[in-house]
Amino acid sequence: MTLANSAMVASDAAADRKPPLLEIANLEIVYKESILAVEGLSIAVPQGSIVAVIGSNGAGKTTMLRAITGILHSVEGKITKGEILMNGELISDREPWEIVEAGIRLVPEGRRVFVDLTVEDNLLVGAHMLRHRATARESVERMLDLFPRLALRRKSLAGYLSGGEQQMLAIGRALISNPSLLMLDEPSLGLAPMMVDEIFATIAKIHRERDMTVLLVEQSATRSLELASYCYILQNGRVVLEDTAKSVSKHEDVREFYLGVGKEGARRSFRDIKSYRRRKRWLG
Repeated sequence: MTLANSAMVASDAAADRKPPLLEIANLEIVYKESILAVEGLSIAVPQGSIVAVIGSNGAGKTTMLRAITGILHSVEGKITKGEILMNGELISDREPWEIVEAGIRLVPEGRRVFVDLTVEDNLLVGAHMLRHRATARESVERMLDLFPRLALRRKSLAGYLSGGEQQMLAIGRALISNPSLLMLDEPSLGLAPMMVDEIFATIAKIHRERDMTVLLVEQSATRSLELASYCYILQNGRVVLEDTAKSVSKHEDVREFYLGVGKEGARRSFRDIKSYRRRKRWLG
């Protein structure tokens, strides 16, 4: 399927989707005034959906998240074209704290918990936008109910938690102030398969029980496509394929290059595909 054809299919599928909570339109991002990192990027995240963005290292996923959260300037990046909208309002010109107030929360790659604070205090940091102390405490208890592992470690320093427990803590810290949009950057990174199962099951539960809108950025295509309703694949800062997650999972190139399944259903390794970078048929 060519990019043009996939765009037509995506357009048809989009007709049945809810209005976007977050919309990225024709975004171009440049680093250090000369390095083009993202070009013509357009993504829509409908209210109440889970949207996955898949791509290898350097595809532009983290750059996209930096643009949404308003922290591009911290790494000498700049939006040179396009716009980002939240609930139809422009946010690409706002400061990071204003974007937080708009209801967007990011669980960053690598968790970034406060290792010298307890589990409970990490959650209270996330609750800083809640106006009343009693409300904040109630929200902490709700997060501990959601993550029983953390309830057992509430007085432990976050630095002593396992990687999976830190990921749960990072998600709880983001959720505690009731965001409209939860963004997750590589939530499976560095975790054991059993813990990845638990993390993704928790994401599904949050989405189901809270009608939470989720933007999931991952290298693990298999996990993402199982969880998401819609998917975008990024390469070199551009969307090269978009469609429902079910359709993307059946795409020949996605199965071969992202799911590791050959035409006959055999598992394949990137090491066995010497022409990997030259054979992206969706760029044709």
